[in-house]
Order: sequence, then C-alpha cells, then structure tokens
Amino acid sequence: MELLTIGSFARAAGLTPKALRLYDETGLLPPAAVDPESGYRLYSPDQLERARLIATLRRIGMPLAEIRRVCELPAAGAADAVRAWWRHVTADTVARSRVATHLVDLLSGRDTTMSDANQALGFRFAVRCETGTARDSNEDAAYASERLLAVADGMRGPGGAAASAAAIDALTSLEAADGPAAALLPVLADAVADADRTVRRAAVDDHQPVTTLTALLRSGGQLALVHVGDTRAYVLRSGELSQLTRDHTYVQSLVDRGALAADEAATHPRRALLVRALGAGGTPVEADLALRTVVVGDRYLLCSDGLSAVVDRADLAATLGAAAGPEEVVDRLVELAYEHGAPDNVACVVADVVTA
Repeated sequence: MELLTIGSFARAAGLTPKALRLYDETGLLPPAAVDPESGYRLYSPDQLERARLIATLRRIGMPLAEIRRVCELPAAGAADAVRAWWRHVTADTVARSRVATHLVDLLSGRDTTMSDANQALGFRFAVRCETGTARDSNEDAAYASERLLAVADGMRGPGGAAASAAAIDALTSLEAADGPAAALLPVLADAVADADRTVRRAAVDDHQPVTTLTALLRSGGQLALVHVGDTRAYVLRSGELSQLTRDHTYVQSLVDRGALAADEAATHPRRALLVRALGAGGTPVEADLALRTVVVGDRYLLCSDGLSAVVDRADLAATLGAAAGPEEVVDRLVELAYEHGAPDNVACVVADVVTA
C-alpha cells in the first residue's frame, strides 16, 4: 500500500501538518514510517479513520488525554464516552453562563436593585447528625447558619470524622464574605481546594481519609452552591422537589453513559463507590459550582447518603412538603432513616427561605 506524505495525509484527514507532528510527539497518531534520510513522516491510508476521528473530537474541544482514551475504545464504548464527556461540558457551560450573566449584570449596574431588594431574605433552619444503628462512630458533619448550609460525609476509618469537619470548617470563614453570589463562587472553589489539601495531609500510614462536601452560601437573594461527592442538596419549590446536585459516584457515571437504568442505581452493589471526593485521587479535587436564585417559601434539604440512600424520593418530598417547621421536618427525616434501618450515619439540614 502506497504511503502518503504528511501534507497529503493532512489534507485527506482534515488536519494540519503541525497538528500531525503534535499527535506524533504525544503518541496519539504516530506515522506509519519515517524516511531515514529526509526524516519525512509517511502515513498509511489505513490511519485515516483514526485521524478523522481525532480531528472531529478536537473540533468539539476534547482534550488530547481524553481523545487518547476514546480512540482506544470500541465504537460503542467510544460513543458512550463522547456522550458522557459532552454532558459534562454542557453542564459546565451552563454553570459558566450563569456566572457570566451575573457578572455582566453586576458590572453594568443592573444587579444593584435586585440585590437590595433581596437583602431582607433569611433562613430558618434545623440540623441533625446521627450515628445510625450499624455504626459505632459518626463521620458525618452538618452545619447551618443564616448564610451557610453544609453537610460532609467522611469515609469510615481513621481520620474520617476529622476530614468532614475540616471540609465544613474551610467554609465557615466565608460567612462574613461580602459581594454577590457570583463573586463568591471562586472563593468557594479556593476554600474547597484548601480543604482538599488539609485532608490529603491527614493521611495516616497507608490510610488516606476522604470526605464529600455539599454546601450553599447565601448572598442576598442568591445562593452559591459547591458540591463534591454523593452528599446531596434538594429544593422544594411550589410543591415540587428538585435535586440540585449530581452524585460523583461510579454508578452515576454508568447512568450518565446510558449503561445503567436510573431505577437500577439505587440497588447497585457499588452505588457508594465515589469517583470524586476531597482527599481522593492523585490530583486536586474539582468541585461543581452553580448559582441559584432563592424564593420566599423555598425549603432546602442538604443530606448525606445515610438519608438519601434509604429514604426514597417520594417520602422525602412528602416529608419536606409537610406544614411543619424545619425542626419537626428534620426529626421526621431522621425517624424515616431509622425506620429503614439507618445502616449509615445520617446528616441533614433543612432550611426555609423566609422574610427576615
């Protein structure tokens, strides 16, 4: 089979010679042969399919490391991987769009009236954190104040309780922070990065503690949300319960790729396996960030999986929708967890948005 010069191959593949040289250097697409005298790269027509796939993936902005992984998968697996990656990009774009919109409003002066009008809002809240029936220690942590709601779930073992406490402690100093919620998002990200480093330094022998973290920081009539792991945040608005966070678990990744039905996730044997947590993995943690606008009458629930994994969504919605205060609702949620065996620690925060 006649080999193609780098120029001819680049034109056929929809790439540039410069890109082909980069893909050769990174091992993504090495040439079929190199002329020993001139050093020219030569490519086989059989490589065109891979080259065109790379070109297409680059056009949608996929990084080289992810492209390498996709190219090694069979067609069906590659399709699932691209679909999952694009969902992540879309969610991240939406979050960035919200931040950009709020920053534009702030800089153009249109946000002033809205912020002033929302200064009279506040939280009425209640907190419970229970060991459960099957554990002899409590690695969960929960916190609530007029501005901050947070839950964290430390991994069982040495340092788990300290890890969850450190995650929340990293955020409490932000209660005094000024500025619109959009400006607080990077501050929250920095605080989580600090907490991640603190948890990593707490390793004992061969054990590395980890923890999840989900929190809402209020500024006027808006909330800045930060989330890592499988602790959750919900809002009940006008009788409808919505989950504000996405679990960072192996099982959820299967659901996202279409490899597992959503109704099968709750009983999957590896449903508690985290793919993202403070202290976990070899690289700094990446937190999900988002903005929410609060409405008087909203009811927020933040909880560990000791509640969400055993009490189904319908019961959560019915309990949160009861005409009772946060204290009574928190107590009833914990009762429900115990009625279902409470095999894990249970942490929950319930907060109502009220006129201050």
